[in-house]
Amino acid sequence: MVLVSTRRPPHPRGRKERPWLQQVNKPAGRGELQALQDNSWCDASGRRRGEPNYFVINSHSENNKITVNSQDGKFSGPLKPMTFPIREGQEPSQLIFQFKASPPAVDFRLTGETDGIFEIQPDGFLILTKALDRETRAVHRLQVAAVDAHGATVEGPVPITIEVKDINDNRPMFLQPRYEGSVRQNSRPGKPFMYVNATDLDDPATPNGQLVYQIIIQLPSVNNVMYFQINNKTGAISLTPEGSQELDPVKNPSYNLMVLVKDMEGQNENSFSDTTSVDIFVKENIWKAPEPVEIEENSTEPHPIKITQVRWNEPGAQYSLAGVSRLPKFPFSIDQEGDIYVTEPLDREKNDSYVFYAVANDEQGKPLARPLKISVKVTDVNDNPPTCPSTKTVFEVQENEIIGSNIGTLIAHDMDQKSTANSILQYKIVEQIPTIPKDGLFLVQTYSGVFQLAQQSLKKQYAPQYNLTVEVSDKDFKTLCSVEINVIDINNQIPIFEKSNYGNLTLAEDTNVGSTILTIQATDADEPFTGSSKILYRITEGDSEGRLEIDTDPHTNAGYVKIKKPLDFETTPLHNIVFKAENPEPLVSGVEYNASSFATFRLFVTNVNEPPLFSQQVFQAKVYENATIGTKLGNVTAKDPEGLNISYSLREDKRGWLKINPVTGEIFSAGKLDRETESLYRVQVVATEIGHSSLASVASFHLTLMDVNDNAPRLAKDYTGLFFCHPLKAPESLIFEATDDDQRSFRGPQFTFALGSESLQKDWEVSRINGTHARLSTRHTHFEERVYDISVRINDMGRPPTEGTVSLPITFCTCVEGRCFRSVGYQRGKPTVGMAVGILLTVFLVIGIILAVVFIRMKKDKGKAKTENVQPSEVRPLSS
Repeated sequence: MVLVSTRRPPHPRGRKERPWLQQVNKPAGRGELQALQDNSWCDASGRRRGEPNYFVINSHSENNKITVNSQDGKFSGPLKPMTFPIREGQEPSQLIFQFKASPPAVDFRLTGETDGIFEIQPDGFLILTKALDRETRAVHRLQVAAVDAHGATVEGPVPITIEVKDINDNRPMFLQPRYEGSVRQNSRPGKPFMYVNATDLDDPATPNGQLVYQIIIQLPSVNNVMYFQINNKTGAISLTPEGSQELDPVKNPSYNLMVLVKDMEGQNENSFSDTTSVDIFVKENIWKAPEPVEIEENSTEPHPIKITQVRWNEPGAQYSLAGVSRLPKFPFSIDQEGDIYVTEPLDREKNDSYVFYAVANDEQGKPLARPLKISVKVTDVNDNPPTCPSTKTVFEVQENEIIGSNIGTLIAHDMDQKSTANSILQYKIVEQIPTIPKDGLFLVQTYSGVFQLAQQSLKKQYAPQYNLTVEVSDKDFKTLCSVEINVIDINNQIPIFEKSNYGNLTLAEDTNVGSTILTIQATDADEPFTGSSKILYRITEGDSEGRLEIDTDPHTNAGYVKIKKPLDFETTPLHNIVFKAENPEPLVSGVEYNASSFATFRLFVTNVNEPPLFSQQVFQAKVYENATIGTKLGNVTAKDPEGLNISYSLREDKRGWLKINPVTGEIFSAGKLDRETESLYRVQVVATEIGHSSLASVASFHLTLMDVNDNAPRLAKDYTGLFFCHPLKAPESLIFEATDDDQRSFRGPQFTFALGSESLQKDWEVSRINGTHARLSTRHTHFEERVYDISVRINDMGRPPTEGTVSLPITFCTCVEGRCFRSVGYQRGKPTVGMAVGILLTVFLVIGIILAVVFIRMKKDKGKAKTENVQPSEVRPLSS
């Protein structure tokens, strides 16, 4: 392969052109075209100077010559400060740059940190003679000067900086072939307990020197769960959450880890690596929750008092208590030795236990492990006396109770701890008032507080009430409680009627409901105004339909018999009534109601002529509004209590839509029905007795008319006064709304719209907006200044459909300030302007003539008056 340079460097001092700068024969398969510099070269200020500026061919020919693809300004240039980045490890005999100098300079001198690696040719070629090693020197600082034939400096020296770019030519190495460390069981996951470290001589600012750590083996392996983890950047080893829970020095006292480190951030398959062995010993964790603590309440010892302690595995931990925010004042503290104190006396009745947590933090305030639960139980002392359930406890006992009967239970309270000697109570009766008929009528069970009748049954006439004083005590305290026992009368007397028969009574069947027809009376010997003496009356026979009721006077126990429902001669002309008097309280065992508690009464009902009775008060029917005349709509029925025949008639048939068969009560249509006129038609039906007194009853008949589609659509409002300004500048449109009088469906109206005639279609169009609205639009702008009547057909799409034609008058007129303006022309029956002026002149002329006549007349009347006032001697006859 032959590589020819594109430009040749100048010939210093007329030297002949060097043939190796023109071409080089490269052996087959040897050498590659490559960039000597990674990036663009830089001047002394560090600024980039374009793209990579030259390429070299590493040739392995005998002469190890260099062929350069050179261009002025890229691989050659004047002598000035420059910076060249060059990868380490490049093969020797490579061109870096050609410096040019002006006469009298004939040669160049290279000084500085050359390390035998750089040289400069007399013609200005700066050449790399040996491979660079960044780890030996990362930056070479050189100086280049141009000299004349006598060796005197002509230009320079200028600084030349060679930046050695790193390649990954060093493998990472652990600082130790084996590491040892220890960890406490239950340590906080993620907190490092040891580190492994590796170094790499490559540039740490590049991936070549950036290391990644990884645990590749854990022995022993327990269920393939990793107990340890490593920070892949720092080499910090810590426990996983599983390791924090599962490590146990008894099960496995030690573990061995194989740790791998890789450079190139571990992302390159050609990265270098190293391994090390890590032995980890598991220590027992002394950070353990202490046993629950018991503290006796109301301690009189000096506080604070140490109650327990916690300890972290290593010194230097910072201790605190947590989980106490819910208490207004927390009575515990912890010092920095881990000792926990109670700071004040405790009261079990306020709080019988405490649960909080001890926390250990490192110097940065981060938790070293999970908090420990501290449980404190407050033990009881007998510091509370018994308390009575209320100011006075009240029991009731019936006067016939047998000896040993339970009367009630007194339950006192003690705030000391339950089921201990401090809260076990004893009861004792210390006083009974009154002591009639004797003392000691009652006893109380010592520990349960159950009161019993002790000696004999009670009688209310002896004493209606007893007051007891009861002593309630625990082992140290005594309390007196009051108990009231009321003696309750028993229901051992039955009600007795004052007479067993209340005779006969005759009433007309139309007697008013609510009328009192009889007063009955029974008495009871039990205690007044109690459930034992109160009397309730009920009818046990003779009133199966419940036409009567009995109210009891609460003060006198009198019973008032009243009519609850109307009497009916036709159904029951005679009532044989049996009354029973009874108490709301049950009778005591062995006592039964007998004949004394029953009474009889006979009620005769007389007939009264009553009007017919309808089977119901409102009759209803439905029919479509287009029902033909004579259609049967319904039937009403009535019955006369006396069995007389009935004649039916209608009342308030305002529209004359109905007729009724006077004999059968059948109702028929008699006229054209119209739902839109009246959708619910109400009339009255009259049933009249035939003969006798001709009594009558009235019921209602409601006819609901169902809709049929029998109304043509129409405009929803008056659309007169519609106009467009003339002349039109653009097609115009307006919106109008349609409606009809038929019943709306659940979807609402669904009208369709069309122009009324085909002749309108060249000038107008109508388009449907929705079920009720449409738009009328002009098709062009060439309309005359006049009124157009536009007919529109509207179809309601009903079953059957109905259609209506409406007219929309639209005026085209000249507009002034947005309003329609039309000049007034001659119209039949109206005067023109000339005629109006003539009429006005004629009116003025007539008014003038009338005024003139009036004036002349007034003058004449005035002259006559003067003549009448003249003296006779002054009157002169007119000359003939």
